[in-house]
Amino acid sequence: MGRVYSQSGDRIVTRLPVEVRRYGPWTRANHWLTAACLILLLISGLGFFHPSLFFLTGLFGGGQTARFIHPWIGVVLFVSFLGLFFRMVRLNLPRSEDATWLSHPGEILAGKEERLPELGKYNAGQKFVFWAMTGLICVLIVTGVMMWEQYFDGLVSIPLRRVATIVHSAAAVLIILTWILHVYAAIWARGTLRAMTRGTVSGGWAWRHHRKWLRELARLDRTGPAE
Repeated sequence: MGRVYSQSGDRIVTRLPVEVRRYGPWTRANHWLTAACLILLLISGLGFFHPSLFFLTGLFGGGQTARFIHPWIGVVLFVSFLGLFFRMVRLNLPRSEDATWLSHPGEILAGKEERLPELGKYNAGQKFVFWAMTGLICVLIVTGVMMWEQYFDGLVSIPLRRVATIVHSAAAVLIILTWILHVYAAIWARGTLRAMTRGTVSGGWAWRHHRKWLRELARLDRTGPAE
């Protein structure tokens, strides 16, 4: 039977106590590169957003340097996130249990996940962040190219470039809010950050939050999971 809730590399590492590998080193490095790009884009972008925040460009060597670096960081972000997208997209597709999970916000906030349907590797909230990031990064790269006069001057008309600037700014605000939500959720659900620092989670964490994923790994472990 093919894997449904897990991907290559996911496995039970130890049994006493149970420790589960959730992310490999390349995925973690890819994630932190994407996060670093987002933070740098946030700081430099805010420097252009309002005169009162222009001092932030000093962290990049001044306004002209920040203006030059900002779009290139955006390119790195796009390429980096593309790596995460192709690795994670299959397990972030919507499933029937996601709607049921979302319909019980009280149990989610109260931590009573035993009353909720069993989940695979990602819950509906994590899938929302994944698809929000995907859409917003696509909007940012497209509008960013439309605004990038150094290399794409004349690509679009000036009125269209102005529209692109507004859309780019709005998408930037939305991706900042999505990033804050992502960070807050990772801190709020204890044990989650460990997945992206050590690469593993405890068996108790996996059982509580992603039971279908753990069940599948246990079944594969008995039959000799492939690396």
